Amino acid sequence: MQTKFNQIEPSMRKKAKKKTKITVFKWLIKGGMLSISAVTLFIFSVYFEIWTPLPNEAQLKEIRQSKASEVYAANGKLIGKFYIFDRQPIAYNQIPEYLINALIATEDARFYEHSGIDSRSLLRVAFKTVMMQNASSGGGSTITQQLAKNLFPRSNYGIFSMPVNKTKEMIISLRLEKIYTKKEILALYLNTVSFGDNTYGIESGSLKFFNKKTSELTLPEAALLIGMLKNSNFYNPRLHPERSKQRRNVVLSQMARYNYLTAEELDVSSSKNLKLNYRSFSHNSGIAPYFREQVKKELKGWIKVNNENAEPINLFTSGLKIYTTLDYNIQKYAEESMKEHMSRLQSDFEKSYQTNAPWEKGKSVFENTLIKHPKYVRLKAKGYSKNQIMDSLSIPTPMELFNWSGKKVVKASVIDSIQHYLKFLNTGMLSLDPRTGAVKAWVGGIDFEYFQFDHVSQSKRQVGSTFKPFVYTAALEAGLDPCEHYSAKKVTYTNYNNWTPTNSGGEGNYDLNYSMKGALSNSVNTVAVKVLEATGLENVIAQAHRMGIESELPEVPSIALGTAEISLLELATAYTGFVNKGKTAKPFFIAKIENSRGELLAEFNPKISPEPAYSESTREMMIEMMKATVNEGTASRLRWKYGLKNDVAGKTGTTQSNKDGWFVGITPKLLTVAWVGSDNHAIGFRSTSMGQGANSALPIFALMLKKMNSDAEFNYMTQAEFSPPSVAVLNKMGCPAMKENGLIKKLFTNTDKPKPMEFETVVPKAEKKEGLFSRIGNLFKKKH
Repeated sequence: MQTKFNQIEPSMRKKAKKKTKITVFKWLIKGGMLSISAVTLFIFSVYFEIWTPLPNEAQLKEIRQSKASEVYAANGKLIGKFYIFDRQPIAYNQIPEYLINALIATEDARFYEHSGIDSRSLLRVAFKTVMMQNASSGGGSTITQQLAKNLFPRSNYGIFSMPVNKTKEMIISLRLEKIYTKKEILALYLNTVSFGDNTYGIESGSLKFFNKKTSELTLPEAALLIGMLKNSNFYNPRLHPERSKQRRNVVLSQMARYNYLTAEELDVSSSKNLKLNYRSFSHNSGIAPYFREQVKKELKGWIKVNNENAEPINLFTSGLKIYTTLDYNIQKYAEESMKEHMSRLQSDFEKSYQTNAPWEKGKSVFENTLIKHPKYVRLKAKGYSKNQIMDSLSIPTPMELFNWSGKKVVKASVIDSIQHYLKFLNTGMLSLDPRTGAVKAWVGGIDFEYFQFDHVSQSKRQVGSTFKPFVYTAALEAGLDPCEHYSAKKVTYTNYNNWTPTNSGGEGNYDLNYSMKGALSNSVNTVAVKVLEATGLENVIAQAHRMGIESELPEVPSIALGTAEISLLELATAYTGFVNKGKTAKPFFIAKIENSRGELLAEFNPKISPEPAYSESTREMMIEMMKATVNEGTASRLRWKYGLKNDVAGKTGTTQSNKDGWFVGITPKLLTVAWVGSDNHAIGFRSTSMGQGANSALPIFALMLKKMNSDAEFNYMTQAEFSPPSVAVLNKMGCPAMKENGLIKKLFTNTDKPKPMEFETVVPKAEKKEGLFSRIGNLFKKKH
C-alpha cells in the first residue's frame, strides 16, 4: 500500500506543478495584456490631451522662437544683445557639415533611419537602463524628441511627470517628422539647444565661447560645443577646461566610430588644445555698455511709436538687427584711455587729500550722503535712533566692491561701502563726426556695473570755460573787432552783488591787455566777462541757443565763465558748427533697424540745421582762436607732454572750487568732449593744478588720439587738416595776442573801482566812449 502511494505521489506533484505553471502563465498573459492596455490607455490619455494640450499641425508649422535683438557697430561687429533668451537662429546651410556629423554621431546615430522615435534605442533603455539599472547605456531620446522637449518644455504632473512628458515628446516628434525635413529638424534643434547662462542656439554658443560665427568653427571647436549638450554647466570649457576637453574627444571618437572621421583626423583633432575667445553679452559688461543702454532707451521709444504693425515688435524677443554709428575701434581706444588715465588720476586724487578727505566718517559730505541712503531712511522710518541705525549699518557682510586694481569680495559694512564709493571720480566722454553728428564713441562713466548713471546724456554740470567760445562767437557776430585789446584788470560789478571775476595763475596776468585770440587761448576770465558786457548778455544767450544749447541759461554775467549747467551731449552739439560751416549737427547713434529676416524697418539720417548759426568768417576766426589754445594756450600739453602733432583746436574748462574739469578736442573729422569730476557736487579737487580741465579731462582725449595715430585705419581722420582761413580773416586777426599796459596807465588806472554792469543792449564799437588814455593813444595813431 505504501509502495503504491509512493508511486502516485510523484505523478500528482507533476500535475500540480504543471497546473501552477499554466496558472502563472495565464496570469502573466493577463498581466501583460492589462499592462499593454494600461499603457495604451495612458498613451491615448496623453494623445487626447487629458493631461496637457498638444500642439497641432498648424501650430507646429508656425514655430516661432524668441530671438535676441542684436546691436552692431558701424563696421558690422556685434557689440551687444537684448534678450530674454540669448538666441540667434541660423539656417541649415550656415552650419558646417562636420558639426552636423558630430551631433548625429553623439546624440542619434540612426537619425536618418527613424521617423521621430528610435525603437531600438527604446528597447535598449527598457532592458539595460530600467531593468538592469545600467546608467551607462544612455537615453533613448532621438534628436527630434529632444527638439520637442526644447520647443515645449516639460511640466510637473507629480509621480506621472516622466511618463507624461516622454509620451508627449514622442507624439510631438512624430508630428514634427511629418511636417519638416530632416535638415529642417536639425536646424531647429541646433537653434534651440542650451549652452548655459541663458544662452540658446549654436550661433549664440559659438559667439560666446569662440567669438565667431558657427560657419567659422573648426572641427575641434564644433565637437566641443556638441559635447556641451550633455550637460552645459558640467562641460563648460571656461569653468572646467579639462573635463570639457575630455568630452570633446569623446565626441570626436564617436565621429570616427561612425566613419565621419579617419583615424588620422581623429588623432590630429584630439591633440588640439582648447583655445577659447570667451565673450559674454551681459548687459552690464562688454564694450560700450553705456552706449548700449542709451540705444535700448531710444529703441523702446521707437517701438512704442511704431508698434501699430500686424506683427508687433518686442525688443527682447523679435530678433531685431540694430546697426549703430559707433566705431568699434575708436570706442575701444576711448575706453582704454579712460581707464588708463582715471586709475592714475584717482590715485593722485586720494593722495592729495590724505587724512582730510571729505568722504571720511564725521565729515559733512559723508553725513549728508549717509542720511539719504535707503537703508538709513528705512530704519529711521521704523523709529530707530541714530545710534541704533549706525550700529546696524556698521555690521560687516561679504560684498563685492569696485576698485581700479580689480573687483574684490571683502567684508564691509554699509558705512564702509558709502565711504568707498564717495571717493571715486567719474567721467563722461563723447566722440562724434561733427559734419553729420554720427556718434563714434560713448563713455558714460568709469564702470557700468557699479556706476550706471550716464554722464553723457543724464548729467548736467557747470561747463566752465568751455562756454567762452559761445561768448566770443556772439561778440564777432555782433561786429566786435577780434583785435580790440581788453584789459585783464579785475572789475567789481556793483549791480551783481559786488561780483569780482578773477583769473587763475596769480596777480601778474592782470597787467596785460588781451585780444580775443589771446584771451580765449589763455582762458582769461576777466576779459571774457568784458567781452560779454560789450556783446550783450541776451545776445550771448541767443547765440548759444542757435548753436544747439537747449538748457535754460541763467541771465547773469557769470555764464561767461561757464556757471550754466549743460549736458555733455548738448555741449558737443553746440561745437559741431565750428567744423560744419556753422551748421549744427545733432548727435545720432542708430543708423538703421532691420527685422529678423533682414527687412528694413527704419533708417535714420543726420539732422543738420538748415541755416548756419554764424557767418563763415566767424567760424574761421573761432577755429584759429581754439587752435591757439592748443598750440600756445591752456591746452598746450597736447603738444609738449603728449607729443601730438595733429591739426587740433580745443578748449579747456574748470569750474569753481575745481569741481568739474572739461576738455573739448576738435579735429576736422572728429569732435570729442570729455568731463571729469565727482558725482557728489560737494567734492572737488584739492588743487587747481590737479582739477583743471587740462589735467583732469584733456588726457583722455590725448591718449585716445595717440592710439588712433598708431592705427593706419584712422589716417584719413588723424592726418586731416583744417582748411586755411581766408586772407580777410588773417588780416582781421593780425595783431598780438597780448600786450602790456603803458607805465602811465599802470600808475593812474584804478580798475578795481566798483562798476555797474549793463547787459541788456549791445554797445557797438563805434559808440564806445573812449577814456583819456585811449584818446591820447588815438592822437599818436593819427599822427603816425
